[in-house]
Amino acid sequence: MSLETAVGHIVWHDLLTRDVAIARRFYADLLGWEYQIEHAANFVWRPGEADYPLIFANGEAHGGFVELEQDLSRYWVAYVQVNDVDAVTVKAASLGATIIREPFDTPGVGRSSVIQDGQGAIICLNVPTHNFPAPKGSFLWEELITNDVEAAKHFYSELLGWTPQDIDTNQGASYAVMKCADGAIATGITNQAFDAVESPIWIPYLATNDIDATLAKARAIGGKVRAEANMPNGDRKAILADPTGAIFGLLESGEFRT
Repeated sequence: MSLETAVGHIVWHDLLTRDVAIARRFYADLLGWEYQIEHAANFVWRPGEADYPLIFANGEAHGGFVELEQDLSRYWVAYVQVNDVDAVTVKAASLGATIIREPFDTPGVGRSSVIQDGQGAIICLNVPTHNFPAPKGSFLWEELITNDVEAAKHFYSELLGWTPQDIDTNQGASYAVMKCADGAIATGITNQAFDAVESPIWIPYLATNDIDATLAKARAIGGKVRAEANMPNGDRKAILADPTGAIFGLLESGEFRT
């Protein structure tokens, strides 16, 4: 998938934290990530210049780490590609979202804005101008975990043109996959494991070939397992907190690989 055909898809991730060194070491030890330091002239999250560690896995850039100076919650945030950041940001506000940061340009990266949906989950809108291909194979899947699946389905359908398809989980939880205009599955929205995350949040699921071994290693190096469950197709997943407190998932599966 090229960036030209990625509208409606998640194309980047950042980890926001005050503990970049701890986070870098944890994910390198857990998943073998490597890093390349870039110098950013203007972050999505704060103005000014700073170093930006890029995440490299399997020879591709997948995201980065953002060092926050203020005491904000640590969390992963996804960037969804849109056709027009400014227009979609205005639409988000009309649908009840809070605009955390109005549209702005980052040289060599793209145009972005940061929004918080009506339930409190944060996501970035983005039109990239960088040369990195849309990443694949490491960030396998994205889920919005929320206590109001119907409201979330409506908001993101109206905002991004995603089409919801309800899935029977046979587990007493609501689950919908959200499809892009090209028919590809973009994300999931669910109330499954909401008690493990406590508030609405977008989380990335990272690839593992052996979820049991990876969970054991995560525990050994400071991660905390919040929940384990199955995807609607039966593939195993887990939700964890890294040592900085950021929530992420692990997925042992092939269905949602890009």
